[in-house]
Amino acid sequence: MMSSDTYRETRIDLLRHGEPVGGGRYRGQVDDELSEKGWAQMWSAVGDTADWQLIVTSPLLRCRAFADSLGERHRLPVHREPRFREVGFGVWEGKTRTDLEEISPGQVTRFYRDPLNNRPAGAEPLEAFGGRVQSGFIELLERFEGQSVLVVAHAGVIRAIMAHALDIPLASMYRIHVANAGISRLRTDRDRGFNLISHGNE
Repeated sequence: MMSSDTYRETRIDLLRHGEPVGGGRYRGQVDDELSEKGWAQMWSAVGDTADWQLIVTSPLLRCRAFADSLGERHRLPVHREPRFREVGFGVWEGKTRTDLEEISPGQVTRFYRDPLNNRPAGAEPLEAFGGRVQSGFIELLERFEGQSVLVVAHAGVIRAIMAHALDIPLASMYRIHVANAGISRLRTDRDRGFNLISHGNE
């Protein structure tokens, strides 16, 4: 006879932060806060209701500040997960794509075509980044099994989680577009594995 918790479903909503102060640039672990536009994007994305049981957030300010505000508004516990901070971009941090193309034309295109072998100087290795995100995600699933969880994180973290859940090679994760304040939903249980239910972009 099948046990009553065999199909104990866990729902994970992955919410990318809104636009930070300073607009589009490679931040990595630079701790910029959200702009006014970024705050508006985030509140618009979640709406007036919150059907989550808890929030897990990157410790970086552009994620953490909104997660704390949302948790306070809806009386939801907020857990910081340091393994969900963005990938370190090395010498690219703080620079725009235009800045980088002026320094070395074509380097951004080369990175996206082969992010394993064309990383910026000083950048976190892609396999190390994927490993730490995967470790945090597996622990989240074990700790909060059967619950509905909102994860507030970065584009790279969301891509790495989706790559793990959907068996996508890390080298291909940058093919996944993750918009500011976009929400993606994953569902899983012990036996049926992961399903991507929705992937929201601007």
